[in-house]
Amino acid sequence: MKTMKRFSFLMLLGSAALVGCGKSPEAASGAGGGKPLVVGMDMTYPPFEFKNAQGEPDGVDVRMAEELGRFLGRPVQLESYSFDGLIPALKAGKIDLIISGMTANAVRAESIDFSEPYAFTGLAMLVAKDSPIQGIEDLKKPGMRVTSKLGTTGETWARANLPGAVVNALDGEATCALEVAQGRAEAFLYDQLSIYKYCQANAATTRAILDPFVEEAWAIGLRKGNDALRGEVNAFLKEFRAGGGLARLGDRYLAEEKKLLQEMGQPFILR
Repeated sequence: MKTMKRFSFLMLLGSAALVGCGKSPEAASGAGGGKPLVVGMDMTYPPFEFKNAQGEPDGVDVRMAEELGRFLGRPVQLESYSFDGLIPALKAGKIDLIISGMTANAVRAESIDFSEPYAFTGLAMLVAKDSPIQGIEDLKKPGMRVTSKLGTTGETWARANLPGAVVNALDGEATCALEVAQGRAEAFLYDQLSIYKYCQANAATTRAILDPFVEEAWAIGLRKGNDALRGEVNAFLKEFRAGGGLARLGDRYLAEEKKLLQEMGQPFILR
């Protein structure tokens, strides 16, 4: 998605485990003097990528990018793009990777490659507090006004599956949530955790329907044919997961959301 798209917080996560991967301490810290690994992300998607109070990049994907750089022995250079500009930047060679809560789907896979997934989520929706809408079928009535963030799977799904709806894709998810809160849209389609967050921010006027109507997997995007780098990224993800790195990121940045999903009987997204 950022799918969907589209939730401050340890600086070193699992460094000792990464040093033990057969790489020197210098390589594991990213200080080996290798060619910079240029990573693109949309810095407006907390808690996965955002600017903290000090104006520094922060979030799940930022920390994971840093750990990937240590694993590869390459310094990491972060570049911020709008979400719909990430794939063009990758294809143009401006960045080496996309780590930005991006859903790996068939449409995107026609133009870029993906790593193995590192997160699993689903599309959910935000509706007005007093709305009669109970599920996605209710949005299939003619004339329903639906919003989602531009370039995300929420927009793509709505355009493909809600032919009778008026779909308005906007640049920011906060703006999309405001459309619902102020009655200009019946529903905002986005990932579960973001919908939960924006419902909390607009608790007096909105309601979250969190049971996903589409399940998604997030992965790291790479240029077509870059099989060597994809193999290294997959090796990193396997080791990072096994060493508890994803679990630690979840505890650090998504503790409240993790508890919520457990209460709903749903698995945590980082796995």
